[in-house]
Amino acid sequence: MPDNSATRAGNIKKFDIQSHKKGNNKVSLDAGIVELKYFESVLSNTISASVTVADAGLNDGKGAIDTLPIRGGEEVSLVMEDAQAVPNQLSFTQEKSFYINRVRGIDPGTQKDIYTIDLSPKEFFANEQTRVVRKFSGQPSNHVASIINDLDPNTNIVVDKTIRDYNFIGNDKKPFYVCTWLASKSIPELSVDGKNSLGGSAGYFFYQTYDALNFRALDKMLDPTAPGNSPRLKCIFTNNADMPTGYNTKILNVNIERDIDLQKNLTVGAYNNRSLFFDFVSMKYDVRDYSVEKQKEQINNTGAQDITEGLPEEFTKSPTRIFNHVLDQGLLPPSGSIEDQLKYWKDNKDVPTYDARDTMVQSVMRYNQLFSIKTNIIIPGNFSLRAGDLIQCDFPDLTVDQNKETNKQTGGIYMIASVCHRMTQSDTFTSLSLVRDTFGRKVLK
Repeated sequence: MPDNSATRAGNIKKFDIQSHKKGNNKVSLDAGIVELKYFESVLSNTISASVTVADAGLNDGKGAIDTLPIRGGEEVSLVMEDAQAVPNQLSFTQEKSFYINRVRGIDPGTQKDIYTIDLSPKEFFANEQTRVVRKFSGQPSNHVASIINDLDPNTNIVVDKTIRDYNFIGNDKKPFYVCTWLASKSIPELSVDGKNSLGGSAGYFFYQTYDALNFRALDKMLDPTAPGNSPRLKCIFTNNADMPTGYNTKILNVNIERDIDLQKNLTVGAYNNRSLFFDFVSMKYDVRDYSVEKQKEQINNTGAQDITEGLPEEFTKSPTRIFNHVLDQGLLPPSGSIEDQLKYWKDNKDVPTYDARDTMVQSVMRYNQLFSIKTNIIIPGNFSLRAGDLIQCDFPDLTVDQNKETNKQTGGIYMIASVCHRMTQSDTFTSLSLVRDTFGRKVLK
């Protein structure tokens, strides 16, 4: 029988709001929390949280909103634990503290007020106060590390190294906008037999988890054999209370949100597309056809099958989307003296500043492939999981046999696209949005 104790109420050890007005007053509202939600996503630059509070009044009988008062920007110290046998803790204190972004849904009453507080980290607000203005030369991974260091030197960031230079000027854009923009223009550096090589597919994610800001390559995130990247959990969904041997978490609920959308995949060019690259220096254009069929050996799939396996050839043999790009020869040579820049331009007249021919098309196709299959599951609260982690999930096969086998097509490795930890006064759950690009169980070496 599985241990369902992990679904019991967790422990909110601290929820303190610190005002920077009127003598730095502080209130503790942990006893009045009705519901707490914490969010991470590979599509979100920052983490966030929302807390619903039943405020019965402080020592003077008035609510915290007017007594503290809460006007936005107050520092919030939050410490919470799940209900696992060995609890996992998330501690947002000191440098990791949240700040109040807004208060909404206020339901005033004579005995208590009910309202929801939306919380954001300091990086969320620092991004609104900062602009990227200078010129950058070299690797995008170095650019991102430098931009985040300018934003806040104390912010922890994990960066997968890129292999192709890109020079640009910030143009007063916000830091997170620039980092997300660079993600689609980056190709990872991979190590093959101790030597550096070009990644099989372009595309990065820029997102925040509890541990750090991340600039991660899809190639590496989806590789379960990479160091430290093995599946974090082995989950199974069954119609009974038994926990089969070899699994450590029971899936409580499953909702398949999207299970291949052929028309959409054709529209976005997920299988085959064509790009036209215009060179206005030589007044020529270059045509590149990009087919996932030709690139499948270089792509890290989460499943065992190819993305085109089972599809009729007529749907994959011709381009279904056309891209247009203008090559930028002669613009933004690497930083240096005027003489060095002029010499570089003379020696590399035909070399574009950013060679979109090998990068942009790959990254667009790869992003679309990754979200081909999307499944939402709910498991007992587990605060050790992070957006971007890999987990293994198995689902029952449809059969009349009493000894049900797991489904070899839907089972296997998934990536956590987003995670929501939800706590109430009676239970703790973790909701996961899982994505993968292909069907079939991948055998790990």
